[in-house]
Amino acid sequence: MNAFSTIIADPAIAADPVCHRQRRAGLGQGERLIVQGGMALIDAVFVYAAAVIACGLHGIPLDHRTMDFAVLLPPLCVVLALFTGAYDRSILLRPVVSAARGGRALLYAAATIMLVLFVIKESDEVSRIASLLWVILALAAIAAARMFLAMQVRSATRGQVERILVIEDGRPSRDIAWARHADAMHMGIVPDGDSPDMLDRIGTLVHRMDRVIVCCQPDRRTAWARVLKGFDVQAEIVDETVDRLGVIGAGRAGAHGTLIVAAHPLALYNQVLKRGFDIAFAAAALIAALPIFAVVALAIVVEDRGPVFFRQNRVGQGNRSFRMLKFRSMRLAQCDDAANRLTQRGDPRVTRVGRFIRATSIDELPQLVNVLLGQMSIVGPRPHAAMAKAGDKLYWQVDRRYWERHALKPGLTGLAQVRGHRGATDHEDHLRNRLQADLEYLNGWSIWRDLRIVAATAKVLVHPQAF
Repeated sequence: MNAFSTIIADPAIAADPVCHRQRRAGLGQGERLIVQGGMALIDAVFVYAAAVIACGLHGIPLDHRTMDFAVLLPPLCVVLALFTGAYDRSILLRPVVSAARGGRALLYAAATIMLVLFVIKESDEVSRIASLLWVILALAAIAAARMFLAMQVRSATRGQVERILVIEDGRPSRDIAWARHADAMHMGIVPDGDSPDMLDRIGTLVHRMDRVIVCCQPDRRTAWARVLKGFDVQAEIVDETVDRLGVIGAGRAGAHGTLIVAAHPLALYNQVLKRGFDIAFAAAALIAALPIFAVVALAIVVEDRGPVFFRQNRVGQGNRSFRMLKFRSMRLAQCDDAANRLTQRGDPRVTRVGRFIRATSIDELPQLVNVLLGQMSIVGPRPHAAMAKAGDKLYWQVDRRYWERHALKPGLTGLAQVRGHRGATDHEDHLRNRLQADLEYLNGWSIWRDLRIVAATAKVLVHPQAF
């Protein structure tokens, strides 16, 4: 079967008989990543092949200085293409736009290489005629390959590359083509912001979707809008006023206008950049920390025989729960899996080893494994237990925006932590301060801020200060 037309099963949907799947020709997320990765590979291979052909046509041997710099152009071209939107899903069905963006990235890369050669005074060593021929051949090859690929994708997918889920809450909408449909009433799903279990179910349902469209009665729209802001997906609500008022910037779903109430906080290239940083940092840190792991594990076993690690359900990205790892710092018989009682200063449940590893945050090191598994990030809002409290209230009862912090993966450290908002939440303001920092981080993410937070974390652990 053609890879483009393979139907990929979604466990959360296929396992529920009430969640209907229409046969579609669109691309699943995994298939789309294969297409985008293939496009990047084609760009790189064709750019280098063009250099070989250009040198051959001009009579230049492959050991010439021109070929030394030909090695730099393909990866630079791919990186610039990623950052300029040349691999976005929106262009997979648009041959001309795809060719134009690929060509633009190549020209940017070529101009950058030429500038570098000029600055380091190596431009005289490179054949100008061969280089010009190289760029022309690469432009033609990339344009032809991208246009062919886009036409193939369009043919195989019938013009649909997004994964769309329509949640019908008391209002059917079968005219939205190529979408999966979930009957909320029969599945027992309600937009209840006071139920972590319900949010986890909704998060599992919408996981890996590109768009989630809710069709509901007008009196339910506010509740759905509040709930959907906490998920890592573009969320829309069908509203008749969109067409009646001619709302600018609204979405479309079949014949319906939609209000976009939430979107993934990071663009594709930022998601790739953040995930790449997470993997590289976590892998290096885990290797470097292996001696610490061995010493701490031995100390825990000697003082209080039992498992070295403590696993606890925490709320993760998209309000989906995951099992977070820590070194066990409490006595085995007194571990609090549900976090019904937050750890206090001088807590008698904490062992002597536990007090040390908690004070130095060494107990958090096993979460590097969670990072490698894709459940956490190096930097992000700290993951909380679902039933954690600030004072006498559950976290989400203090501020209804609490669930919005889960649009990104939880982190080992975060903006709140380097600002000194750590430890127990004895008062509601403790939670409000953390939430404000988390939402600020979510709305203003950059890789440079992540690097600054990582650099500041060690210093903050010793002496908290404003960041």
